[in-house]
Amino acid sequence: MEAVSKRYPGTLAVDRVDLGVNAGEVHALMGENGAGKSTLMKILSGTFNDYDGLIRIGGQTVTLHSPAEAKEHGVGMVHQELSLARPISIAENVLAGRLPANRWGLIQRKALFEEARQWLEYVGLALDPRKAVGEISPHEAQLVEIAKVLSNKPCILVLDEPTSSLSREETARLFDIIRDLKRRGLAIVYISHHLPEVFEIADRVTVLRDGRNMGTLSIAEATPQKLVQMMAGQTIDEFYAARHPEIGDTVLRAVHLTRRAYFHDVSFALRRGETLGLAGLSGSGRTELARSLCGLDPLHYGTVALHGGIIQPGDYARAVSKGLVYLTEDRKADGLFLRLPVSQNLVAALTARHSTMGLCRPAKDAAVAQRLFTTLHVVAPSPEVDAGTLSGGNQQKVLLAKWLATKPHVLILDEPTRGVDVTAKRQIHEAILGLTAQGTAVLLISSDLPELVGMSDRVLVMRQGRLIGEMQRQELSEEAVLLAANGHYAFRTPDTVTSNTGRGAVRPAASLQEQGRP
Repeated sequence: MEAVSKRYPGTLAVDRVDLGVNAGEVHALMGENGAGKSTLMKILSGTFNDYDGLIRIGGQTVTLHSPAEAKEHGVGMVHQELSLARPISIAENVLAGRLPANRWGLIQRKALFEEARQWLEYVGLALDPRKAVGEISPHEAQLVEIAKVLSNKPCILVLDEPTSSLSREETARLFDIIRDLKRRGLAIVYISHHLPEVFEIADRVTVLRDGRNMGTLSIAEATPQKLVQMMAGQTIDEFYAARHPEIGDTVLRAVHLTRRAYFHDVSFALRRGETLGLAGLSGSGRTELARSLCGLDPLHYGTVALHGGIIQPGDYARAVSKGLVYLTEDRKADGLFLRLPVSQNLVAALTARHSTMGLCRPAKDAAVAQRLFTTLHVVAPSPEVDAGTLSGGNQQKVLLAKWLATKPHVLILDEPTRGVDVTAKRQIHEAILGLTAQGTAVLLISSDLPELVGMSDRVLVMRQGRLIGEMQRQELSEEAVLLAANGHYAFRTPDTVTSNTGRGAVRPAASLQEQGRP
């Protein structure tokens, strides 16, 4: 790509960028949200027909004004926001546009399912290809999307935040696939905000800032500090500053929570001003517990008490009115109104409070929206642009701001910084710390172990739907949390049990009797 530029109304998103990727190379592309990474790769994948500059593939100048043209020239892109059709089968998604058919044009179902199954197995999925995409989990959908792109046998593969929904085990499997594709001679562009991933998988790394190429380094000469400085234009030494929270009385108490097939007999307490981490591998029941806790999903047994009052299962609106809110892990599907302005998204949870006799009060909404827009440093031309036009990190800030506006007593955060850059992550963390300083209790679910360890005052560990242990702040380390989540601790007594590595410690989850309850 030579001197490639792309302009949106009022914004030069990509400014004369040069980028070269070799066959058999993993080339990482990094930068803050809004730096132009995804826009640059969307140009390569044929999303836009109004870019400037030259693109050469295999030495030949090509015109990529549609996804079909990009596919013809061997470009395949796994977008951060998945492009799967949820109502139809996995197989029809994987082989979309080239379903096997006989000479009369009838789809050959057996051949369809067999080929789709082979691609699913290649990415480590043992799913029935006849199942609808809407029936599978987000992390499974992420791997189905990768299988779909690979089934077109591209020579250039673009991966935009491909691990955002994956567990560590699934990420390791994806890296094995990438290494295999690299050996086969594919040119791979890997967009990621996660520095450890880049250092593990990339050969070279290019950094964008404000739509410009700030430089390309071999992975041998790159350091985390150098990359962060190139991305942010300043040195960021520490994301998790020393905290001295003032933790108060119990705000929320969960007793014997059970949802069949998801989690069983979970009990814990959450205190005012506390950040309580919830750790566990994919499938451990963390998200399901959070959704049932706030009333989004059912409970088959147990009670949730907020300030002593019982929260009824399945009544999320009532929970929100009482100050218990949930920030979803899927901002696109469950969190934002993408076709509405940012300003309306920011005040969406305040509609009932700001209305008079059922009538909205636009002036009051506008003032609150502008304040939140500024406080969370949302990068957008104005609060009146549609939320769907924002970068992923800025959408996440809008989602967080929407719930911060309600001034909650308990805030449940499910993967609050997934797919955001280092600066946006720091701003989100600062907002969370400011909220806990004001007395809000936070339940933090995160697959980002540095985030979980750095932000939490305590961490609860879940495994296979059960709460298996608790770790205090002084006992926390990434290694200890990961070992606990994998079940590598022997909970021999109610006292502190040390891991077999000697680092970190986990307490078995206290029984109801030990917590002073019948």
